[in-house]
Amino acid sequence: MTPVIDTGLADTVVLVTGADRGIGAATALAFAAQGARVAVHHHPGTASPPPGVRFEHTPGGADEAGELVDRLVQAGAGAVATFPADLGAPGAPRALLDAVEDELGPVLVLVNNAAHCESPDIVTELTEGVLDRTYRVNVHAPALLISEVARRRTTGGAGSPTGPEDREWLPAVINISTDAARAFPGQLAYGTSKAALEALTRATALDLGPLGVRVNAVAPGPVQTGWMAADLVEQVRPSIPLRRVGDPGDIADCVVFLASRQARWITGQVVQVAGGHAL
Repeated sequence: MTPVIDTGLADTVVLVTGADRGIGAATALAFAAQGARVAVHHHPGTASPPPGVRFEHTPGGADEAGELVDRLVQAGAGAVATFPADLGAPGAPRALLDAVEDELGPVLVLVNNAAHCESPDIVTELTEGVLDRTYRVNVHAPALLISEVARRRTTGGAGSPTGPEDREWLPAVINISTDAARAFPGQLAYGTSKAALEALTRATALDLGPLGVRVNAVAPGPVQTGWMAADLVEQVRPSIPLRRVGDPGDIADCVVFLASRQARWITGQVVQVAGGHAL
């Protein structure tokens, strides 16, 4: 019997979007520990919000991505490279996959972690701009990246099976949602975009299952990535049955599991990793 700790991911090319900090960085490190070849996507860092708008997800950029590379190598990654791309720009998803494949090889694990969140994002101040910026990164880019992974598999290009030695549970796609996707008052564009991402997960799992492509999602609860002050942590803690806020590693471990051989018959699922929050 294969040990459960043998994920079967050694030397597999893994693309993690928004990997320069937070959950993305923890996920990249978790895959590196499995010996994967890790593609670290990061935003070029040139975007500035329009007047009266604040971007809540601040990208780390090239400097933090570069610092992460050393940690990934130390963790045991088979290979590492960084890839800047503004996923809200036309053509960016395809260009990103092309760049990763040229340098590291066919992408067999795709983690759609990059996200856009801004304020104000309440219904009375909703604008075309906030919807467009949020949905381009949170829905359009993941959909197009999944489409590209599937297209390359069906056309005999990168990522296509080449023989019986191929790992039959790959490719795998894991989308990062939120446990508040069902209803996120005060963050209308962000919350509904994550609900759309979960719907995308189920729809593409049904369409791509016959091709051997698994698609799942992880829905984190409150995770401490530096944005929660101590008083907020104490305020949130009683709403979490396990009585602690999450750590990025909590999410990363589930993502690696869903990509692994142990999850080979799991697809179309949204797994809440939230300590019981928002049940």
